[in-house]
Amino acid sequence: MESLNYTHIKLLAFDVLALTPSPIGPISFSRKGMPVLHVESLGIVVTREQKPGKFLKFTIDDGTGCIPCILWLNQLVSPYFSRRDPSAVKFNADMAARLAAQIHLGAVARVCGKVKRYRGTLQITASNVVLEADPNAQVLHWLDCVRLARNCYDKFAKNRGKGQILC
Repeated sequence: MESLNYTHIKLLAFDVLALTPSPIGPISFSRKGMPVLHVESLGIVVTREQKPGKFLKFTIDDGTGCIPCILWLNQLVSPYFSRRDPSAVKFNADMAARLAAQIHLGAVARVCGKVKRYRGTLQITASNVVLEADPNAQVLHWLDCVRLARNCYDKFAKNRGKGQILC
């Protein structure tokens, strides 16, 4: 179960917004005792604010709440990326720019990324955004979230440390 730290946990907005800081560390959160670092959520884009060359802030609404998201667009000028392979940085910058151009109000977007706290508010720092064309995508996501919560995530606290794989 500990390997879920490296997976995107499918959560509805109300679960993402209810995450609590984890005692493990300042960059980790927990849901009912289960560590959560990466999440996947899906909803309608209801706000969009872009600062060209810096970031795209947007909010997704899945019917249970609104999750603020940020997609960084500063890979080419950020000192954070200065030690990385220039071709990989260029590839990431191009991909982020393409994603930012596709995200528009009213689109149904699946967002994967790290949960972070910024100015007291939880947000997803997007590593990937996929626009959904399937009209059933939201309902299927809700069903996945409920199934995983019941059969996997909620049982984590009860079985933690017993070495059982629940999912």
